Amino acid sequence: MAEDDSKPLNYISEVILKKRKSTEAWALRKKEQFQQKKFQSIRKPEDFIHEYRNKKVDLIRMKRRVKRKVPEANSNTMIIIRIQGKKDMHPRTRKVLYSLGLRRRFSAVFVKPSEGIMAKLQRVEPYVTYGYPNLKSIKELIYKKGHARMEQRKVPLTDNNIIEQELGKFGIVCIEDMVHQIYNAGPHF
Repeated sequence: MAEDDSKPLNYISEVILKKRKSTEAWALRKKEQFQQKKFQSIRKPEDFIHEYRNKKVDLIRMKRRVKRKVPEANSNTMIIIRIQGKKDMHPRTRKVLYSLGLRRRFSAVFVKPSEGIMAKLQRVEPYVTYGYPNLKSIKELIYKKGHARMEQRKVPLTDNNIIEQELGKFGIVCIEDMVHQIYNAGPHF
């Protein structure tokens, strides 16, 4: 008779138990991270002083570089690459970098060298590197890293149809035409 009155055991599958355990561990880790972040958000006065001094030193360096002689341009096209991305740079330095189109580290732009560009480069010299590329390097860069802005989106240059669609009105129908325009600093550069 005792065998007939037995109740079924509450059975929870092993998968559910593992999931519950991992979820609890994840929640505990998140809680600890939140607690650490809470204490890190409070900045010490020394941090503000250090940041202010770095910006001041950057401004002094920038003014000192402006006094130097501007190097002459000896090619049709110049490439500028941003190599540093400090957050505590002087606002004027950041403004010059943004005006050159260098918003992030390792971004690059092709420009026509002029006195104005050379003066800007002199101001931001510690943050950029620049030079005069040859045809082969321009072609490799365009094929490997080239992007175009289409309808506010960054689209890789993988197809000549993209170029023809955007630049066909200027007579540029393929990547080779674009490389030629950049290298020679043509009228549609």
